[in-house]
Amino acid sequence: MSWFLDHTDDVLSYGLQHIYLAGLPLLLGLVISLPIGWLARRYRLLYPPLIAGSGLLFTIPSLALFILLPGILGRSILDPVNVIVAMTIYTVALLVRTVADGLGAVPDDVNQAATAMGYTRVSRFFRVELPLAVPVISAGLRVAAVSNVSIVSVASLIGVSQLGLFLTDGYARSFGTELVVGIVSCIVLALLFDLVIQLATRLLTPWQRVAAA
Repeated sequence: MSWFLDHTDDVLSYGLQHIYLAGLPLLLGLVISLPIGWLARRYRLLYPPLIAGSGLLFTIPSLALFILLPGILGRSILDPVNVIVAMTIYTVALLVRTVADGLGAVPDDVNQAATAMGYTRVSRFFRVELPLAVPVISAGLRVAAVSNVSIVSVASLIGVSQLGLFLTDGYARSFGTELVVGIVSCIVLALLFDLVIQLATRLLTPWQRVAAA
């Protein structure tokens, strides 16, 4: 406990960096996944290649991707941009199917009613289909958030600053306290991400609270 109190500033600093490296890709991945998921849902012939292709992205080993991206992007190996790009790729891999399934869960009669009321395809997507798909997409986001927090810690093996440094440094020094701090910090961060997503989902789906009441 004394070691933790002596290194509180480091925990907060690494924690904020970890939030940035895991959170920004979550938002970028969602923005990218929405049109891809819509295409997969809208055109049946595109569903298999888009879903399978995006899913295969998640099979790329994270450490290999962290090492390869600097050469591809022309960045230094310690540049956080490499991690953000890698985590965005993994987020897209997890969310494309979720978005497609969420949009597919919207009842056809609801879409038909919206069309009959004069909604264009674009306005129907943003005002009807997407809001109703939020609960399903939110579930996928929660999985992606926990995954991001976990995978980002791997970047400590190439020296990128975040909570994972406590794990690599603690292991190198056989210092159990530092390892525990790193593990607990990552767990707490994952829980915070999950809580924020759940709160955002409640705000975006007020009709669910009314139905529950």
